[in-house]
Formats: sequence, C-alpha cells, structure tokens
Amino acid sequence: MNAIASPLADTESVCPACLRTLPARRVLEGDDVYLVKRCPEHGAFKTIVWRGFESYQRWGARGSRAATPPVTETPIKRGCPHDCGICPDHRQHSCCVLLEVTQRCNLNCPVCFASAGREGDDPSLAEIDGWIDRLRAHGSPVNIQLSGGEPTVRDDLPEIVRRIRARSFDFVQVNTNGLRLAKEGGYAQSLADAGLDCVFLQFDGVSDAIYRHIRGANLLTLKKTAILRCADAGLGVVLVPTLVPSVNVGEIGAIINFAVARAPVIRAVHFQPVSYFGRYPAAPADRDRITLPEVMRELEVQSDGMIRATDFAPGSAENAYCSFSGKFFVSGDGCLSAAATESAGGCCSASSGCGCGLPASGDDAPRARRVVAGQWAAEAKPANVPDIPGIKIDSFDAFLAARRHNFSISGMAFQDAWNLDLERLRECFIHVVSPGRRVIPFCAYNLTSMTGESLYRMTNDECAVA
Repeated sequence: MNAIASPLADTESVCPACLRTLPARRVLEGDDVYLVKRCPEHGAFKTIVWRGFESYQRWGARGSRAATPPVTETPIKRGCPHDCGICPDHRQHSCCVLLEVTQRCNLNCPVCFASAGREGDDPSLAEIDGWIDRLRAHGSPVNIQLSGGEPTVRDDLPEIVRRIRARSFDFVQVNTNGLRLAKEGGYAQSLADAGLDCVFLQFDGVSDAIYRHIRGANLLTLKKTAILRCADAGLGVVLVPTLVPSVNVGEIGAIINFAVARAPVIRAVHFQPVSYFGRYPAAPADRDRITLPEVMRELEVQSDGMIRATDFAPGSAENAYCSFSGKFFVSGDGCLSAAATESAGGCCSASSGCGCGLPASGDDAPRARRVVAGQWAAEAKPANVPDIPGIKIDSFDAFLAARRHNFSISGMAFQDAWNLDLERLRECFIHVVSPGRRVIPFCAYNLTSMTGESLYRMTNDECAVA
C-alpha cells in the first residue's frame, strides 16, 4: 500500500525536460521527504530528497542564514534560476568560488559533469586575471577553488595560484584527480611554493574496482602516491568521494579509516552524493540516489558507532538541507573522537555545527570561509614541543596539539533538474565564475535538462554524474 503524502512546504523548482520554473511542494510519505512538481507540457515529477523525517525536522530547526550579497549584477527578468549573475533575489554571500581554468582532462571517466575532453582551448591568464579582479570587486576575499576539467593539465597552474595570492585571496585549493601530483616529482612542491593551501582530491574508494567503475581506470596506487607527494610539500588534503548507490556506499567506513590513518596530512573527508547532469531520457530512479541522512547513518554503522549520526549538524551559512558537517579529533594512537563544543553560546553549538569556535553572528558566510581555510589547509606544526610523556612543557594546549589533530567529516548534496529546490538555490554560497565573468551558484551553473541542454554551461555531449 502506498503511503499517504502529507504536504510540508511549498517551494519552486524546474521542469527536467524544458527547465521552465515550476511551483513545487515538499511532501512527506512515510518517513521520507519528496519534491513533487508538474509541468503543463511534460507532466508530473517526484523525487526523493531526504530519508528520515526526524533529522529533516532537526535540520530545519536551524533556520535560515540568508544574507544579502554585497554586489548583485544581473537584473531580475525571468526569475530564478534564469537570472543568475548574481541577481538581487539571491540570499547568501559567496563562500567558495570555483574558477574553471580548463575543460581538458587527463582521464576519460565514463561520466563527467564538466563534459571534459582531451583537447580544447584554455582561458588565457589575462582572462583568469579578469575573473579574479571581478571577485575582488565583490567585496571581501572568498576561498578560491581551481577546477575544470582537470586543472593540473595546465603547465602554468602554479602561476595562476601566484596571481590569485597576489590579489590578497587567503585560501586557494585545487580540485584534482591527483594523477600529475603522483606522476611528476616536485609538482606538488611547485604548487605549494606558489601559495596553494589544499588539494581537494577525488577519492571514491579504497579498491581499484571502484575506480574502474566510476573513473574507468585503476587509480588507487596513484591516489596514495599523490597524498605522499602532498605530505612532502606541506599541502593539506581533503578526500572527496562521489557516493553512488550500489557502487561505493559500502566503502564509506573504509574511506574514513584510510583518511584517519593518514592524518594530519589528510585534513578531512567531504562526501558528495551523486547528482545527475547531462542526457537522461528518463528520470533517475529513487534507488539511484543517496540522501544526506543516509550518509550520516552509514558513517555510524560502518564505524561501529565510533562516529554517531548525532555528531553532525547543518552547515553554518548555506541552506540547512544542503550539507552536514562534524568536527573530530584524531588522537596519537589513531582513534577518532567527536570534538567537544567550545561554548554553549558559540557557533560550535549543536544548532550550528560549523565547528569554528567563533561567536555566532550574522557574518555567516565569511565565518564559514575562515572555518574551511583553517580546517582544510595543512596543520601548523607545533614548535619545540616534545612528544615524550613526562617532559615538562610550557603549554598544555601545545602538548595537546602535538598529540592530536583536527579532522572534519562533511557532506554536500548538489542538486540536478529533478531535485532542484529554488529555496535552497537562492541560499547557495558555492559559486562559479562563468567565462563571461558572471558569478553563478554551482547547482545553477551545472544544471542541465534531461536532453543535456544547459542554462549556463556549454551543452554537455555525454551523460554526467557529479
């Protein structure tokens, strides 16, 4: 018998076939939350967005962190999501901004949301300078992620990093598959010398069978080598698994164990449930999706309770239903434990979950930028602190710093044409600078219809998964 649907809230979405803006509704069926909508031309669509109503209510209790962006440049004409750039209807500052410095790649993944290829023209250094200068004009510096394609196929990537740092951006990371880092001795050091802080490393599992399925090649040994190269260069590493049901969800615990064993070089694991972009003649089935609360439950089950679902909370600035995060410590003997809250009134309280230890305020997006930069960059080495029990040290805090390491576990659910909720999109704080210098929310930039048509990115040639 089908569960009776109970309406929870009205919102807006788009038609997966034509991308027109539609009224939509979140509804509860049993213990699951769905997004339902109907296009007058293409019919009704229903997609799972959250499995577990108790956590859905808990996440919603955090409330909105909406804030007016300091600069808006695109007038409202057709309405969200058709006026990105950013328009006055957007409700959050930028936290992390992606610069896609190439559409080329040195892998040939079976699926790719960037539709990357072997050939193509890269934006010039002058064009990239223009993107950076446009971001500076938007106000306080944001965190920068260099993305693509595969950014490391550009021989001038260290120069791009230097140019960003010269314009007073405090945190720069590169989103990479790690192949060049592993294969080319000294390359990681050249990026570190240029000012790179963090490597956002594609890492889908701890077995080559996973990489063959998702990436089309045996990559585990290269991933391990890339991490060692980053360690030698003093770069922080964040492992970024794309979670695909029936493929690598069963390796969540193994990925955490792998990361903890390599702390503090590995600073965090950032899970990304699969989203669907590109050509899909039929809607992805609900069994093809894993929602954020399921990831948190798998973390608890696969860690035998060392990690608890209650250790996580919504992110501190974006829409509550976009992400989860938790702060942990790795002890000297390799054990993982949840970090205690710093103070009941700070943003480390259960209601915020950002874990930064700073007082709560309306400055959410800038605060989130500082948190990410502090956690994901390489850990500073304590100076002159002995690692031998019984030796007197000046600071007990310094002693603890030498014995344990900060570690974070987080997840972010990107949206596609089937599950896009415009309330969430308007509060997005991860943005992309388009070739035309428009600043566009990530999920809008990558949005495609089921036939592969895009609002902002060039038309994809292949099905895509991110």
